[in-house]
Amino acid sequence: MHRIAIFCLYFLLISCEESSAITYTSHDPNLQKIPLGGNAWVTNGAEITEKGLGNWTSVDQVCKVYFKVNKAGKLKLSIFSEAVPSKIKISISGTSKVIELKGEAETMAGEWDIVQAGYVEIQLVGIEKQGNTFGEISAIGISGSCVNSETAFVKNNEGNYFYWGRRGPSVHLNYNTDGLESIEWFYSEITVPEKNDVIGSYYMANGFGEGYFGMQVNSETERRVLFSIWSPFTTDDPSKIPTDQKIILLKKGKNVYTGEFGNEGAGGQSYLKYNWKVGNTYKFLVGAKPDRLGSTTYTAYFFVPEENQWLLIASFKRPKTNIYLKGLYSFLENFEPETGNQARQANYGNQWAFDSKKGWQEINKITFTADATARIGYRKDYEGGNAEDGFYLKNCGFSNKTTAIKTEIVRPLKNLKPQVAFALLP
Repeated sequence: MHRIAIFCLYFLLISCEESSAITYTSHDPNLQKIPLGGNAWVTNGAEITEKGLGNWTSVDQVCKVYFKVNKAGKLKLSIFSEAVPSKIKISISGTSKVIELKGEAETMAGEWDIVQAGYVEIQLVGIEKQGNTFGEISAIGISGSCVNSETAFVKNNEGNYFYWGRRGPSVHLNYNTDGLESIEWFYSEITVPEKNDVIGSYYMANGFGEGYFGMQVNSETERRVLFSIWSPFTTDDPSKIPTDQKIILLKKGKNVYTGEFGNEGAGGQSYLKYNWKVGNTYKFLVGAKPDRLGSTTYTAYFFVPEENQWLLIASFKRPKTNIYLKGLYSFLENFEPETGNQARQANYGNQWAFDSKKGWQEINKITFTADATARIGYRKDYEGGNAEDGFYLKNCGFSNKTTAIKTEIVRPLKNLKPQVAFALLP
């Protein structure tokens, strides 16, 4: 009996030690919840909705969740889910843990060492399931010494930020045109490096106060050269634009589609389906001609190096407008949320403005800016600067380099004046 009592006491002590060892996985007081609706991407048919990860039915489906820490330290993690019994594997920086989801609202997953500041990728993979799915994951809880008020991710869906956050930050080059009062033409060039032609990318070359002009990757098989002019009437619905404020098409190039656009302002749109190539340099030319009667005509040309000629995209008349080109800029954006976890870059070079009084003037100074997703701090994977003899813009992909907004950048003068025979343009 004495030995049995000792054994029972020993077993009780061991059980207590094991029980207390589990408590290290309870969250620290600085718990933050990362909603998957704005911070996750999936493969092979799983889905990310506003509610989080769904349709998670196969072991081949992978979910990746991202957040950024500004220091190394311990990371404690939990899963918020509506789950049927299942086992899933959670991997961070090469270290994996398998946990069971049993239907609780929150399941502690364990603790990881984050060895350096920067973006952290959490990978979720299903292992075993008893029902049709591995569960519906709404959020991931994080705490620990690497987590603080500067930890960056899309916090909530206010302002539709699950959508904007998954698209990723847009970045801009704002050109310094001081001293140029009557800009009739704006010329620039874009080169997209190899492996940077990600679906959803818009490499906008020639932007101005009333419109924008550039090239896109629309699908695996389609690419476009796009030119749009906003109506002076403020709306996202083109059907609401009064007749006297509609954008009027004057002419268009061969095989160019023209129509109206909405949702981000509204107006006239044109595009040419053209299979532009990575590594090739494309030239963009846009002009503005006020008629002194209350309207301005905007015309866009695209130079095709494969054919060594300028192509007319379109010419639009904008009513209630009597100005030359102002507010010149370029940008890089992603318009496809499903590719917001993939990095893309473009090189922007040889920018020139043709002033009616001064002729061609080279532009070599910019101010780097970014959109609201960057300014609010939800995404920090954006940058811009000097590339070769021009500028570059890069966004998405959860890289750890960030360029400060409102950074001023100067490129070397190239003195390669555009060779444009205006009288011969189509």
